[in-house]
Amino acid sequence: MARRRFFGIIINMTLENFEKLVQEGIEAIPEEFLKKLDNVGIVIEEEPTREQLKKLKIRNNYFLFGLYEGIPKTKRWGYGQVLPDKITIFKNPIEKSAKSEEDVRRIVKETVWHEIAHHFGMDEGMVRKAETRRRKNDI
Repeated sequence: MARRRFFGIIINMTLENFEKLVQEGIEAIPEEFLKKLDNVGIVIEEEPTREQLKKLKIRNNYFLFGLYEGIPKTKRWGYGQVLPDKITIFKNPIEKSAKSEEDVRRIVKETVWHEIAHHFGMDEGMVRKAETRRRKNDI
């Protein structure tokens, strides 16, 4: 999930507080989906690597908030004895893009949801359409 927004305000949370927000984001996922998470780990990194940015063709003026790396559940045929999929939530880009700590909370929650959707086989277009529907329902 990438976004091009910078407000000039930098939020700098402790890693412990940021981890709590990621945990809240995970707990906000409906139980029916949490039960179906399979062989996936969720980690926090300060920044994406150059290789990750290059692979995704993320330009310099965009932020990468999260990244799913693995084999989506919909493509797991003959799947076994493989390393876990990995969802990475990037702390610094989220903080740089947020207007407030509450905004960090919202971005983290949306990013966790977005990356878990990739784990379930949704491509970027499908995830974006689902996010639009979800936002309309939240209003």
